[in-house]
Amino acid sequence: MNAPADATTVAETADSDPTRHRSAAELTAALGHIREAPADSGTIELIVRRPAEDAREVLDVAEINEAEGVAGDTWNQRSSPRSPDGGPHPDAQLTIMNARAAAAVIGPVERWPLAGDQIYADLDISHETLVAGTRLGIGDAIVEVTAKPHRGCAKYAARFGSDALRFVNTGEGQALRMRGVNCRVIQPGTVRVGDAITRL
Repeated sequence: MNAPADATTVAETADSDPTRHRSAAELTAALGHIREAPADSGTIELIVRRPAEDAREVLDVAEINEAEGVAGDTWNQRSSPRSPDGGPHPDAQLTIMNARAAAAVIGPVERWPLAGDQIYADLDISHETLVAGTRLGIGDAIVEVTAKPHRGCAKYAARFGSDALRFVNTGEGQALRMRGVNCRVIQPGTVRVGDAITRL
């Protein structure tokens, strides 16, 4: 698939170079900055879609819709053992990651797409701030936070280290949703890098 004019293609690799992995101490040191993310309105810093297995496209602008999550993403082709019919999970149409957490765990923004989330935003996405059912305006689209947990997995550990996996899946890392939050689309619309993301 050729990337459109508004997309930059990024190859997905395991990238398991341990010199890039953040230690538990480094992650703990970043918590204060992550906690200071705005709670009501933030900014979209990166938009990513997964056009195929082991592929990422970084977008300047994207369409959000009920059929695909982010238009051109393969969410609707990915089966889930936790969905009612084994197909794509309706409560995970797209995921949002706190940009401060991405920087703390992953490092430079160029590597953020490896996480596999679609929206990276400077916003407090903690369980306390965004309870399930909270709606967010993203550009002129609206999404709803779902109760489906978003957890790190073996691929996450390979890319970012075992300390990072443990940190995002437990304790304060989990409470802050450092791995991200699942959402479903309520209203389709357009989102651009630099747009506001607002708790409704």
